[in-house]
Amino acid sequence: MFTGIILAIGKIKAIQPKGGDCRLIIDTGKLSLRECALGDSIAVNGVCLTAVELGEHYFCADVSNETLSRTTLKTATTGTPVNLELAMTPSSRLGGHIVSGHVDGIGKVVEKQADGRSIRFKFKAPDVLAKYIAEKGSICINGISLTVNSVDGAYFSVNIVPHTLQETTLGSTETSSEVNLEVDLLARYLERLMKGETAAYSQGGVTEALLQNAGFINE
Repeated sequence: MFTGIILAIGKIKAIQPKGGDCRLIIDTGKLSLRECALGDSIAVNGVCLTAVELGEHYFCADVSNETLSRTTLKTATTGTPVNLELAMTPSSRLGGHIVSGHVDGIGKVVEKQADGRSIRFKFKAPDVLAKYIAEKGSICINGISLTVNSVDGAYFSVNIVPHTLQETTLGSTETSSEVNLEVDLLARYLERLMKGETAAYSQGGVTEALLQNAGFINE
């Protein structure tokens, strides 16, 4: 589990094809790995990866085809900057929100504009994720815990303050860039819980009938 508070910007040092998928070698920049051990989880642009080799300023992680198909790691190249966060410990400050490192989908930057000293970003989420994104709720973008300012269908906006622009890859993210999205964990579980005993058989998402059965809509 992670908090969505980025500790450093690293970069992809090398990509090694291995048996149909790949191994990433990641330069960790200013992030210290002294307290890490083999098998520890490290979030890379919001993707939870397992360290299979540790060096003084790098680590290696194997990336499955499933992860490549669902995240922006599939388009990463040598030199690509990445946001890094170590897994939380029982004594960690929960400065962001609970993040699993399991990416739900890929969004796109559609607009960015100055807003005082901040930058307001507008993103387009996959349609299937729109129902989980709420105004003033939490969302994880490339591993960064952020508050949603506004929502319009599958579009949503966030304000990025100068510190976050400096300490994460959002400072260099341009319009049309793709980003990893992880919606709030509670929203996903709430949808499943609302299905009650029908969860074992239901394949759909939130429907009007489901909301009526749960008492949120009066017939």
